[in-house]
This record gives sequence, structure tokens and C-alpha cells, in this order.
Amino acid sequence: MGVRNGIAGALTAASILVGGAAQLSAETLADALVSAYNNSNLLEQNRAVLRAADEDVATAVAALRPTLDYVAAVDFSRNFDASFVQQDDTVTNTLGISADLTLYEFGRNRLSIEAAKEAVLSTRQALIQVEQQVLFSAVVAYMDVIRAIEFVELRRNNVRVLTEEVRAANDRFEVGEVTRTDVAQAQSRQAEAQASLVAAEGDVETARESFNLAVGRYPGTLAAPPPLPRTADTLDSARTIALRGHPQILQAQRLVSVADLNVARAEAAILPRLSATADLGWTDGTGSASGDLEPTGTIGLELRGPIYRGGALNSAFRSTVAQRDQNRANLLQTTKVISENLGVAWYQVEVARAVLRSTVRQIDAARIAFEGVREEASLGARTTLDVLNAEQELLDAQGLRIDANRQEQVAIYGLLSAMGMLTADSLGLNVVAYDPEAYYNNVRTAPGVGSPQGIKLDRVLRNIGRN
Repeated sequence: MGVRNGIAGALTAASILVGGAAQLSAETLADALVSAYNNSNLLEQNRAVLRAADEDVATAVAALRPTLDYVAAVDFSRNFDASFVQQDDTVTNTLGISADLTLYEFGRNRLSIEAAKEAVLSTRQALIQVEQQVLFSAVVAYMDVIRAIEFVELRRNNVRVLTEEVRAANDRFEVGEVTRTDVAQAQSRQAEAQASLVAAEGDVETARESFNLAVGRYPGTLAAPPPLPRTADTLDSARTIALRGHPQILQAQRLVSVADLNVARAEAAILPRLSATADLGWTDGTGSASGDLEPTGTIGLELRGPIYRGGALNSAFRSTVAQRDQNRANLLQTTKVISENLGVAWYQVEVARAVLRSTVRQIDAARIAFEGVREEASLGARTTLDVLNAEQELLDAQGLRIDANRQEQVAIYGLLSAMGMLTADSLGLNVVAYDPEAYYNNVRTAPGVGSPQGIKLDRVLRNIGRN
């Protein structure tokens, strides 16, 4: 709970990028995450996948219940004698209903239900992983827009500085302090800066399009990134959280359970099935002289089991065993991958923070060097090229700082994702969270048309369609 509360507090304490009255309307990272959660077609797609998995449970439950079918048939027959001479034609009309109920099948249907339930739990974890991907994409898109805007301001300021450098170089050329070469060098850097500004403005438009894809709308005025959320105190504690609760690991565990149940079902497939059957109908083919439909009915017990299926049952069993081995290996591999990803994410945060600290010192040193070179140039001890190079070094350092700020934010949220905690619940987002149990609870008993549960389910489906 401590980590979760720290994340929620960080997201709600965002500082504003712009000043004045615009602070009240600036869009925070939390706002972007809420929009991404509410507008994601990817989440809607995988919620539908989960509902389909819920229906598999209903299908398995239905196998325990009786089946009732209607039959309407017309049969034509032609009779011949021993010399193949036609004797007469007969038309038989039949109308009836047929019922079948499985009484005992050695637990195969129960195993099917349990396997379907485990598959539902696995699909729920897959949905959580998709939620993490959606929210992480929103974080990246948000930071990319901020980064692009900051680069535009940096490039625009650089153009202003170099325009002043060109003016000063022309003034000094007029009095003979510098050569035409110095002026040309300043003009070249000015043209380069203007081209970089145009490219930076294009990057803003590209980032806006990516934001629209990830969040579901174009960005407005964005607030500065919020204080960094809490993750874990140590690498070992972060790895423990990931290995215990990451949705990919939990999904793989459920798939192993599904595979084990499928093996048990395949083993039981060679056992017989005991069922009760009943037929009630009317037919005119019973020898009635009047040709009227006469009632008929049968009831009985049937024990049916395989003797030889051409090796299909053995092949199916071996296939389920192979799938079980596959899922067990997948669980082990997923655990290793999550552990590795956690370690990589942890050190990416460390690197981002180290780079950020170094850029602060780099900017301070580059600014001092630039101011010193410019002062020396005014005294004739430095050339125009020296000033331009020093200014470029300061510009590069400031650009590295912008990249480092963006990278630190992305790395932190990447670490949360690697821990399995980049979810709407963990982040404390102000959303109406999707309840994966709501639809399941309505269908798990396989309600029929017209039943109270079926009517309630119809309302749920209509609401989903409107959304």
C-alpha cells in the first residue's frame, strides 16, 4: 500500500509548465492517463476477449444440463417385390421432441468447467498487462510532447542568440575588427539554427499525433511532469514485487493450471458416458388406416464408450501433455524474462538519474565557458568561431538536459510496469475501473433466454454496445 499511495500522491501533485491563469487549465499527466484508459480501443478489444472467455465457462456449465430438440421429418420410401417390381410408395410424417441428459461421464464436464474458469483468470491477467501497455504509452507520449516543446523553445532562443551574433559580427566587420570569414561563419550557424528550429517544430506535430494515438485526443497546454512516483527501496524488493504479482507471470501460472486440467480431461476421454434419453412425437407411419398422426414415445438409458478411434484419443492425450510441458516451460521463461526486465528497468532509472546530474554540471560549465569566450572575443583574444563553438556546446548541454528529464520520467514508469504496478488502481487514477467479474457473474451459470439472469445480461450487453 505504501508504494501505491506514493504513486497516487505523485500523480496528483503535478506542477504546472506555464504560468498565470493558464495553470488552472493545464493538462496533467494524470489527466492524460485517465483519457488513455477511457479511450483505449486496445483495452476494449481485450475486454471483449475476456467476455468471450467468460462465455466458455457458460458453455462448459451447459454440458451438465439436459438438451431438448425438436424434430420434424418427412420420409419417402418405395417398396419392391423379389422381382424388383414396384409395389407401393409410403410417405411418413414425423413431429416430435427429443431430450438427452448426461448422468455420469467420470468428471469430464467438471474438468471442462474448471479449465474454463482458469482460462478466464488467465485472460484477466492478460487484460491487466494490456492496461499497463496503454498507460505506459500515454506516459511516453506525454513526455515526448513536453520534450518536443522544450526543444522548440531551446532552438528558438538559439536563433535569437545567433541572430545577435550575426549582427555583432557585421558591426565588427564594418570597423575592421573581423574578416568576412567570421561573418560567414556566424551566418552559417544562424541558418543551421533556423533549420533546426523548423525540424523541432515538426517534431512537435509528430509528438502530437503520437499523443492522439496513445491518449485518444490531441494535447492542450501540458503541465510539467509531476514529482516522480515511488517504486521500491531496493532492487531486491522491486524484483520480489514483480515475481509475486506481475500479470504476465500470473497469466502463465493460470495457463499451466489449464494445461493440467486438459491432461486430466484427455485421460478421462477413454471412459464411457451414461446418459438418459427420451423421445416424444407423432407419426403417421405406424400403420394407421386413417393416416392420422399417432403419438409415440420412448425412454431409455444409454452407456456409450470408445473401443477404437483410430488412435485419435491417444494422439489427443499426447498433445495435451505436450501443451502442458510447453506452458510449464513458458512459466519458467516468463519468470526469467520478468526478472531480467526488472533489473534492466532498475538500472535504466539509475543511469537516467546519473545522466541528469551530470547535465546540470555540464550546463553550468558550458555557460561559464561561453560567457568567458564571448568576453575574450570582445577583447580580441578569441575568434568568432570560438564563440560559436562555445555557444553550440552550451546548446548541446541544454538539449541533453531536456532528454535526461524525459528519460528519467519514462524510466520510472517503465520500472513500475516491470514491477506490474502501472495500472489505474495502483496509480490512483480517477476512473470508473472496468470490473472483470461483472460480466462473468452474469454468465457463469449459463442463463437462458427470458430468465431473470438472462434479462439482466441483456441490459449489460446493451450498455456495452452503447459504449
